[in-house]
Amino acid sequence: MKNPLVALIVGILIGVGGLYFFLPYDPLTLGGGTAQVSSAGAGDGAERASAGETLRRVRNRGFVQCGVSQGLPGFSSPDERGNWSGIDVDFCRALAAAIFGDPEKVRFRPLSAKDRFTALQSGEIDILSRNTTWTMSRDTQLGFDFIGVTYYDGQSFMVRKAAGIKSARGLAGGTICTETGTTTELNLADYFRSRGLSYKVLSFEKNEEALVAYDRGRCDAYTTDASGLYAQRLKLTDADANMVLDDVISKEPLGPAVRQGDPQWEDIARWTLNALLNAEELGITSDNVDEMLESGNPRVRRLLGREGAYGEAVGLRADWAVHVIRAVGNYGQMFERNVGTETPLGIKRGLNALWSDGGVQYAPPVR
Repeated sequence: MKNPLVALIVGILIGVGGLYFFLPYDPLTLGGGTAQVSSAGAGDGAERASAGETLRRVRNRGFVQCGVSQGLPGFSSPDERGNWSGIDVDFCRALAAAIFGDPEKVRFRPLSAKDRFTALQSGEIDILSRNTTWTMSRDTQLGFDFIGVTYYDGQSFMVRKAAGIKSARGLAGGTICTETGTTTELNLADYFRSRGLSYKVLSFEKNEEALVAYDRGRCDAYTTDASGLYAQRLKLTDADANMVLDDVISKEPLGPAVRQGDPQWEDIARWTLNALLNAEELGITSDNVDEMLESGNPRVRRLLGREGAYGEAVGLRADWAVHVIRAVGNYGQMFERNVGTETPLGIKRGLNALWSDGGVQYAPPVR
């Protein structure tokens, strides 16, 4: 027979154990556990927030691995000493500054258009910042999340001035050079098919190969994003003999992408870009950021970590945005330094001006 006392004790234990799972709190964290959490909360914000897989890996490695182009002036291009510059490069430096307080803790991995997505999917790079168009298929089918738009662009064409071609329609029946593995081929097909025009496309795995083919006269036009055309024109044997048409045949919002599944890393990248845009709107530059630390403007104080715990919420220090702005300036400074009217590319802000200045660049507030 069963022992009634033993049966009673077992029943009580089972009941208490089952009740544990229905409680709205963890009873094991009461008492001494609370003191332990409060003690940890007094430390640095980076220690307080639990780091995601990507952030932990980056911190353990000691640098951000950033995927960039194989050489596109104004966006990501190395000089003869291997020093990288450009908007996409500056964004990666800003990300490194947000995490480490040091913009030099980043390494750049040049990637072709064909290889860039595989490199991100495989974990070879932490972020892809390589003049890449944000599209629905890339956002939903490849396992990526785009964190924002660093440059609003559109596809156009470069032609020889001597050819007398004034618009994209003038390329009907012609041969057009482009890089494979990009959105440009689909945009070409859409544009010419919708207008009942014939054309031939000559595709190359590398941008440089497509540009050389155009320079040698193998095609009548070279097509890519308009910003890329201005950059690539500088590499031609006679840059002044070529022109970029006014026609823009597509929307090309270019921005960095990260792997899906790590919301903390996505937040850090997204808010690094937002910090650059908000800094411009608030008049904070790399030259005055230290002075602005004493500002009484609550929007400035929140962005620079003088009020609130916004950095800590994503595993960064309170003054993470200060390091970002010190490193690369605000978005406007980044734009003008790399592709603006005083650079060889000579590109106007246009759509990339702030919303308050007639453009579409806009960042959510820090609050």
